[in-house]
Amino acid sequence: MTIALYSVSGAPSPWRVQIGLTFKGLAFDLTTLSAQKQEHKSPEFLKLNPRGTVPVLIDGDTQLTDSIGILGWLDRAYPDRPLFGATPSQSAVIWQRVMSIAEFLPPAVSGVLRPLFFGGETEATDALREAAQALTDELAIPESYLSEGAFLAGANPTAADAVMFPHIRLLVRGTQTHAATMEALGLGDLPALFPNLAAWVNRVEALPNVAATFPPHWQDAT
Repeated sequence: MTIALYSVSGAPSPWRVQIGLTFKGLAFDLTTLSAQKQEHKSPEFLKLNPRGTVPVLIDGDTQLTDSIGILGWLDRAYPDRPLFGATPSQSAVIWQRVMSIAEFLPPAVSGVLRPLFFGGETEATDALREAAQALTDELAIPESYLSEGAFLAGANPTAADAVMFPHIRLLVRGTQTHAATMEALGLGDLPALFPNLAAWVNRVEALPNVAATFPPHWQDAT
């Protein structure tokens, strides 16, 4: 039976799972729900997840609704190409970086992108400048990780890369779609600010089938 995954276009949490499945070379059937139509709040979907959030992953009798929990389960159910390392020491590093990224990076990225993507903000307000500085400070941490190896926890992609990639790729998208505002915030040239992160984004995108996980609505957006 093929793994089934429910997502919303551009939502970072289910995108993490897509990346993890791709890293492991696992096939899956993706259902992309419409947030505009509130399909994730429909009675049918609420039977799968009463919280009305994505992701939802179904594999046989197993049904999971937390992105990091799903990544952890995938390593137990499908041990090849481990996302959390092959040794206790590797696992410790990866888990620590996964949880740190998951806790601190999403609000830092959202503090800048949400007003631009969903609030119609076009000016570099004081609040946005403060958010941009907080994001810059936060990005310095994974930038330092990437001075140690090609990926966030060594030479191979892991769960840490799967968890971080959607947020950083959304930030890159912000520099493309809101170039003037991002420039005014001092975030217009990410490769100059964070060369390790920029190289890492290109490295992850070049991995097999990763580009196929990009949000479908990007194909039509300007």
